[in-house]
Amino acid sequence: MASPSCASTLPWTAAASSPSSTRRLQTRRAPSLVIVAQGRVKKYRQVILKDDIDEISGKKGDTMKVRAGFYRNFLLPKGKATLLTPDVLKEMQVEQERIEAEKKRVKEEAQQLARVFETIGAFKVPRKGGKGKQIFGSVTAQDLVDIIKSQLNRDVDKRLVEVPEIREVGEYVAEIKLHPDVTAKVRLTVYAK
Repeated sequence: MASPSCASTLPWTAAASSPSSTRRLQTRRAPSLVIVAQGRVKKYRQVILKDDIDEISGKKGDTMKVRAGFYRNFLLPKGKATLLTPDVLKEMQVEQERIEAEKKRVKEEAQQLARVFETIGAFKVPRKGGKGKQIFGSVTAQDLVDIIKSQLNRDVDKRLVEVPEIREVGEYVAEIKLHPDVTAKVRLTVYAK
């Protein structure tokens, strides 16, 4: 009778160690290591340039798309660019609005100064007279700048003044470029002393 009890245990142990049962056990086990893909690595970064950069033909303040490695290895360590984030974008808009307001203020001042020049009338320029209407020498931009300084207490750069060639007595019109969009026309009366 001992043999039937041994016989009953033998098939159980034999079934547990058989190759077909081992395969069933392996398929029931949960995997111990799960690998999850992180997605694609960003190859490009949207940045704002802080300096002019010849390598990418970018100017200060430009927003550009650059390779991630170029940003990480060159631009970031040298402080030549920052990533374009919503906060940085908001700061850029505020700065741009401030710059636009300053440009508008400068243009308005130039327009007011142009009105002053045009309502004054003519600036009188005395010159030593020659034969007939001719004068000795000519009237230059520096002469007009000196007259404006003495009469209006305004400094004007002589490089912005365009005076026609004046070689005789008469009335002339000179132009002063006060702003890229504003040019004042100034009348000059040249007379002989």
